Amino acid sequence: MTFTPYDRPVRAAFVGLGRIYDLNVRGYRDNPDVEVVALVDPSEERLEERQLEWPGARTFTSTEELAASGLEVDAVEALLPIPLHVDGVIELLGNGWHVNLQKPMCNDVPDAQRMIDAARANDRVLRVMENYLFYEPLRKLKATVESGDIGAVSGYHMKMVGSSRGGWDVPLSSYHWQLQQMQNGRGILVFDDGWHKLATALWLFGPVREVRAWIGGTEVVPGISVDAPTTIVWEHDNGIRGVWDITLAPDMYLRSDYYTNDERWEVTGQRGYARVNRCTGRGIQQPSLEVYADGEMRAFHALDDDWASSFRDSGRHWLRWLHTGDGPLLWSAEQAVDVLRFALAAYASSEAGGTGIDPASLPDA
Repeated sequence: MTFTPYDRPVRAAFVGLGRIYDLNVRGYRDNPDVEVVALVDPSEERLEERQLEWPGARTFTSTEELAASGLEVDAVEALLPIPLHVDGVIELLGNGWHVNLQKPMCNDVPDAQRMIDAARANDRVLRVMENYLFYEPLRKLKATVESGDIGAVSGYHMKMVGSSRGGWDVPLSSYHWQLQQMQNGRGILVFDDGWHKLATALWLFGPVREVRAWIGGTEVVPGISVDAPTTIVWEHDNGIRGVWDITLAPDMYLRSDYYTNDERWEVTGQRGYARVNRCTGRGIQQPSLEVYADGEMRAFHALDDDWASSFRDSGRHWLRWLHTGDGPLLWSAEQAVDVLRFALAAYASSEAGGTGIDPASLPDA
């Protein structure tokens, strides 16, 4: 790809104006790197509501309308339902637009390759956004581990408890797409939200050579099961092992401005440990990061632990990258395939009774 950085504000379009827009838009507000020129959504009501913030943007009910309008667009914030990612992204790239895509990238490796091929064929950038890599407590956790303050890493543990009480309202249309994903064998906890957790594992400790998983199911309403309890264990190429425990507590109230997930990360070193106590929800009301070493506990009270800030900072990173072309995309499409393979290895292991699976060994077709 021959990318030429922009020396003017990037002309951007939002494609999809649902619930997740409220998070992604934060990287665009008061940002001199970008000019929002178009809003696309099949709902006239949503178009009217969102245009209040961007009165100069033109509105369209489809990307076909936008492409036919002749409006100059450089990059698209693609906020599409997951089942529409593949064909939608290929269309966006075909129109000559760079694409910032929500996770999960897609459901299988061949479809991921189709998207990568489309990016290359059109000489455009495809980024798969991962906001967790911009969550300040997790960034501080990574810096602490790399500093050696807790010694050589012995292993680490992630925990997630899914709840259905508390948090913001999610439109029924969003659950419609999630149900379709479940029917396609891609659960909301392991694959959708879990994409974040697997991405942080690769970001923290690098490539994974073996995955073992036991993916369960709990019926929450007749005929609909959520993919928990689940346990996923893996080993990185460097020998560090990780464990991710997923449980479901549907009757538990969890205070949250967003989704009701109780999430934690703990890295144990030979001298101590570092622990992130929360992310999306407000579970443990202790400092968002604690570091224990040499008999002393350090508590970090002033980190920006508002989950929405990670969307803001990820968006700003993307828009700045379009002006410089420097540094990692977090993630490039190729890196996102590594996250996809990680998730697919967990499914393959579970189906085989917990047998160890090398993500790289999974067939491409």
